[in-house]
Amino acid sequence: MTLILALDFGGTKLAAAITQLGSREWLRHERRLSPIDGNATTDLAIMRSLIHSLLQNTTPDVIGVSFGGPVDFTTGTVRLSHHVPGWENLPLKDLLEKEFAISAIVDNDANIAALGEHRFGAGEGYDSLFYITISTGVGGGWILNGQPWRGNAGMAGEIGHIVVNPAGPMCLCGKQGCVERLASGPYMAQDAKEYLLKQANQLQGKQLRSLVNDNLNLITGQIISAAATQGDELAIKILQSGAWALGVGIGNVANLINPQRFILGGSVTKAGEIWWNTVQKTARETALPEIDFEIVAAALGDDAPLWGAVALAESGLISK
Repeated sequence: MTLILALDFGGTKLAAAITQLGSREWLRHERRLSPIDGNATTDLAIMRSLIHSLLQNTTPDVIGVSFGGPVDFTTGTVRLSHHVPGWENLPLKDLLEKEFAISAIVDNDANIAALGEHRFGAGEGYDSLFYITISTGVGGGWILNGQPWRGNAGMAGEIGHIVVNPAGPMCLCGKQGCVERLASGPYMAQDAKEYLLKQANQLQGKQLRSLVNDNLNLITGQIISAAATQGDELAIKILQSGAWALGVGIGNVANLINPQRFILGGSVTKAGEIWWNTVQKTARETALPEIDFEIVAAALGDDAPLWGAVALAESGLISK
């Protein structure tokens, strides 16, 4: 029995699971939130405890790892995390291989989720697809001609940092009006909070205020979605602005590389009809009318990076 250990280091959560080669079900699965003031050391300590809890005296044959940030795929070194400090140039592959004495294979979470959706989800049977995750950040992963496409230095797919409004607000990457700056959950929450703090009257954002009992620090992307479904105009405006930015990014990518499918995953995709309709409409308007493509929801949900880690580990076993 060949066992695969799958790990997911996300921006806000950590997950680990174990499965058999060729299976589509977890033998065991654990998930935990990272501490708010966490760093690479605390994340690794939590992941270590998850792994030991899962293994239960069994030894996996290979470890597949999804990491939420840029990764040098050839060496398995994490370049950095935009959301958790301390990951700069950390050799995660070497660290895991030394600790567990088995081979590990590490890649960026969006690349890995693309692989997972291609192998197990909404991309099965498609030769070309672009997977986009919209949650804490916005990232993308390519499958072209049935294979992952990582680009020259493993940085292909960074749709989150396509500039759609050069006069827009500043992103943490240092550019203005990136897709991520307008479409990610935390940035939408920040924009809502800033707007509500600035306005003197409290007519706009009534549902938003009500959902957080006037504690604006509690506003999240999820709260904005909930307020939008209740008809809150400010929430709808912010949600549509994020969906518009993503739609422009998708339309431009469709013009440039023309994949068969765009598969959208991540927490913001649960925002409802207003969000989805705006993404679809804007992407179609941005792309040339002759360009044929579909935009669909990811099938694997929150487990996409973990199943991608399994697919990555499988490919590592096959190539041996």
